[in-house]
Amino acid sequence: MGFVDKSMKKTLIAFTILMGILVSGCKAPDKSKDSEGSPTPNGKASQSSANKKPASETTIQANKAVRDFLPFEDTTDFANARKGFIATIESGEIKDSAGNVVYSMKQYDFLKQDAPTTTNPSLWRQSQLNSMNGLFEVQEGIYQIRGFDLANMTLVKGKTGWIIIDVLTTQETAKSAMELVDEKLGKFPVKAVLITHSHIDHFGGIRGVVSEEEVKSGKVKIFAPKEYFEHSVSENVMAGNTMGRRASYMYGNLLPKDTTGTLGTGLGQTTSSGMAGVMEATDIISSLEGETKTIDGLKVEFFFAPESEAPSEMMFYFPAYKALCESEDISHTQHNLYTLRGAQVRNGQKWSKYIDMCIEKWGDEVETTFGSHHWPVWGNEAIVDFWEKQRDLYRFMHDQTLRMANQGYTPKEIAEIMKMPDGLTKEFYNRGYYGTISHNVKSQYQLYFGWFDGNPANLNPLPPAEAGKKYVEFMGGADELLDKAQKAYDAGDYRWTAEVVNHLVFADPSNQKAKNLMADAFEQMGYQAESGPWRNFYLTGAQELREGVKKMPTIKTAGPDMVRGMDTELYFNFIAMRFKGTDEKASSMDADFNIFLSDVNEKATLLVSNGTVTPRVGSHLSSDVTATITIKRSDLDRVNLGETSMDELMTSGAVTIDGDAEAFKEFLSHLDTFEFWFNIVEP
Repeated sequence: MGFVDKSMKKTLIAFTILMGILVSGCKAPDKSKDSEGSPTPNGKASQSSANKKPASETTIQANKAVRDFLPFEDTTDFANARKGFIATIESGEIKDSAGNVVYSMKQYDFLKQDAPTTTNPSLWRQSQLNSMNGLFEVQEGIYQIRGFDLANMTLVKGKTGWIIIDVLTTQETAKSAMELVDEKLGKFPVKAVLITHSHIDHFGGIRGVVSEEEVKSGKVKIFAPKEYFEHSVSENVMAGNTMGRRASYMYGNLLPKDTTGTLGTGLGQTTSSGMAGVMEATDIISSLEGETKTIDGLKVEFFFAPESEAPSEMMFYFPAYKALCESEDISHTQHNLYTLRGAQVRNGQKWSKYIDMCIEKWGDEVETTFGSHHWPVWGNEAIVDFWEKQRDLYRFMHDQTLRMANQGYTPKEIAEIMKMPDGLTKEFYNRGYYGTISHNVKSQYQLYFGWFDGNPANLNPLPPAEAGKKYVEFMGGADELLDKAQKAYDAGDYRWTAEVVNHLVFADPSNQKAKNLMADAFEQMGYQAESGPWRNFYLTGAQELREGVKKMPTIKTAGPDMVRGMDTELYFNFIAMRFKGTDEKASSMDADFNIFLSDVNEKATLLVSNGTVTPRVGSHLSSDVTATITIKRSDLDRVNLGETSMDELMTSGAVTIDGDAEAFKEFLSHLDTFEFWFNIVEP
């Protein structure tokens, strides 16, 4: 990963954007900007609305059916979301040291009206709740900052200072949160930081609340689950570019924030656009059965919950407060067992089991429960009911998918016929604001059976562009296809319209009439979507079909902490992945390079053969070495941060090559670079 030019910086910028949120994952900035990077009015993406359509009668009726089905008269969530409000930032904006807005609460003021016809009323309701922001008292001694970023920051009063749970996405929002806390609650030292899991919206703001010196001196401890740091840095490196591009759809960052654009993510509104950081933990939680720590005089009961909402996650209980931190395993939404930006599938059975462990351990005494997103729940009876139905939600999706699969149903069939019991689906906190039944059950099928549904017709299908041409020919040509598709659209059959016209778009991407019709179908499906990410995907697809891809600056997550946090093995595995082994010259290359990182006294070898690069970290070859390259690890970091280039280092003598320097230069020439703004809805 070190032997690259400035193109590597672009890839690094992509790789940790909302990692795992993304929120996790990969994500463009909160404040929308045009293609030149200039802010647009009211934080809206620069675009024309001339081609937008109003909600059709089919969409209006679909959204009315949702309103009729769900108990909108129950306003408990609104009371709970407002409970304990102390104060917020009057300006409705958080700025960095240069005066740039990194997060705007006021851009969601349009949510204060009633749900318009262009929105699913259930998602609108969820977005109204998520947009409530400020400092809240959960109970005496426990406080939350909500709506300053995608996630929450929670502060628990210890004997002498604060125990902070999660620290938002960037240091700017975290610092602003602490300033409000200091003003309203008094200034107390931070004694510990508890990072619930390895997604950037929970650890990225660390430098806004503590300094590295405070941690190194022992004044502040950082508690985190096992392998938190490794996952925090590495989760999206290998697939980061594609995750980042797909996340620009998932989080609606290219869309205006208004009644025909993005309403938020369902999990929260959006992320800030400041600088993210990361620090290693001083104390690791690794017991699946549980372990107890005393932090600033306060007893905390932890247990490790890996492979649930994140690869590295934990939940914990404060006996003195009778309060549980649910992390992100219990939320006021159906979460993702698979996230649409792309990530490893999560196991619903394990997820359900961890929630049941909470019920077993603390269900008899808990009085307050709060999470890394959304608002708390109070009262033992209400909490246990909440936990049990969230537990049953994830278990239901896992088990019923496997049951139907064992009857021979395919993932698409299961997603279409799966019906949640009313006892689960009529609870707002189980609705698909972030995950959905449709894509979650497909993920559980994938977890056990992979991508293939067993039908030989689907074993080796034609790629989209080639299949598209044949479909268009089969349907009588482009005009005939569009005529039939328009009739399907007029009848309100938007899914079929999109499926059919997609073939024509991939067969002939210059056919703007086809792209416009598919955009119209996407738009209506977006207006109907209860899931924030589904709405954002549909509406972003519609926008790009009508107007093309509009580039935006990306969030500044590839800062020094991230780059320097990558271990040597990850560096060179990333190099190996970027080698263009399918190219004729690259595939015939046969070379072995010893690498010496002189300032950290670390060795590695890159074995290049048969179109592959095999890294060996910790040793050198003793014979048949093509070249030995000596470079400082700190210089590699400077390359990755865009502060210098490999050519500059070689010219200055900061890099020395003993052996065949031309072979090494040829090797570098075969490393691929990635364009972030690749096409998604057309070839």
